[in-house]
Amino acid sequence: MWLGSIWHRPRTRSSSALTKPSIQALEHAQGYLKLPNGRTLTGQSHDYKRNGTTTLFAAFEVATGKVTAAHKKRRRRVEFLDFMNDIVAAHADTAIHVILDNLNTHKPRNDRWLKRHPNVRFHFTPTRASWLNQVEIWFSILQGKSLHGASFTSVAQLREHIDAFIETYNQHAKPFVWTKARVHQKRIKVRFAEQ
Repeated sequence: MWLGSIWHRPRTRSSSALTKPSIQALEHAQGYLKLPNGRTLTGQSHDYKRNGTTTLFAAFEVATGKVTAAHKKRRRRVEFLDFMNDIVAAHADTAIHVILDNLNTHKPRNDRWLKRHPNVRFHFTPTRASWLNQVEIWFSILQGKSLHGASFTSVAQLREHIDAFIETYNQHAKPFVWTKARVHQKRIKVRFAEQ
């Protein structure tokens, strides 16, 4: 978790980065059903055709809520570092703190790339705590508001759709605000407490 002071340092950026592999370009079978009473139902069936996949690398800027993303064919260390090179180039002379999960492409044994980029620091979320990584929340927004139920005839169409969503999202981007719901503990029923 981040302390508030890190956001106030000049020339410091905090990003939450992650990979969403194998986003499928699914083309759903759509059509209509003619009912005996003459009415017609339209919609999509459960049948679909797979038209390929894309791997989305995304960085969520914690202070602004803006997203930077890149599409790759695979999810390997090479593609991850290529994406990180783009992030570093966009924010030259800036200290960059990146929050990552514990995926093996993020954690090599001897990281020469980090040694060549002293202004970049990787911070890893604890195991089974991916909800701490804010880009996971953004991936949920992407899935729910843009990809769920959508139909794509090609990977190129899927990529264009995701890029258009990101462009629109960034126009109104705001940082996420962590909140805690009040927990109301239920009282133990008397019949169970007496046993």
